[in-house]
Amino acid sequence: MVSRTSSKTYIALLRGINVGGHHKVPMAQLKKEMQEMGYTGVITILNSGNVIFLSDEQDTASIQDHISSHLKEVFDFEIPTQVLDAEILKGISQTEPFRDEELNEKTRCYVTFLGNAIKEQMEYPMSSADGSFKILGQNGQVLYSILDLNKSDTPKAMTMLERTYGKGITTRNWKTIQRIAKKLSADSK
Repeated sequence: MVSRTSSKTYIALLRGINVGGHHKVPMAQLKKEMQEMGYTGVITILNSGNVIFLSDEQDTASIQDHISSHLKEVFDFEIPTQVLDAEILKGISQTEPFRDEELNEKTRCYVTFLGNAIKEQMEYPMSSADGSFKILGQNGQVLYSILDLNKSDTPKAMTMLERTYGKGITTRNWKTIQRIAKKLSADSK
C-alpha cells in the first residue's frame, strides 16, 4: 500500500542531461512533464536537471521510478533520477565539508549522491594517482570531493567515481547545492 499524506517538498536530480549537446532535455518541457505526472510547485534550477517539486507520495523510490520511466518514454533515452527529501538537501547545504581544504579559483567542490550505490564505508580521503581529485569522505548516501584543475586539465574524476560506485550516481557542484538550498529557503518563507 502506498502511503499518501500531505504534500512534501522534494528535489529530483537528473543525471547526464544537457551535457555537451547530448541528451537534450529543455527545462520548460521538463517542468511541463513533471506537472503532467501530477507534481505541483515545479521549479527547475539551472539546465542540468535539478527540479524542486511537491508530491503527496511519501516514498522517494516510487517517485524516482515514476519520474524515470515517464521521462524515458517522453525523451526516448534513460534518465537516471535520484529524488531527495528537501530537508536532506537543506541539511547537506548547511554542512561545511570543504572547510579544511585549501581551495582556490581552480578548485571545484562536488557532492555526489550515491542513491542505491552505497557500498561499505571506504578509507577516506581517497585520491587519484595524479592527486587532482580527492574524495574527502562519505556521509550516508553522500560523497564530498574536490577537483584541483591546477594539477590536471583533463580530469577523470567522474570516471573514478563511476568505477567505484557505479553509473547510478549523480554529482553536483557545491555551488549548485547552495543555489538549490537558497531557492528552497526562499520558497519556504
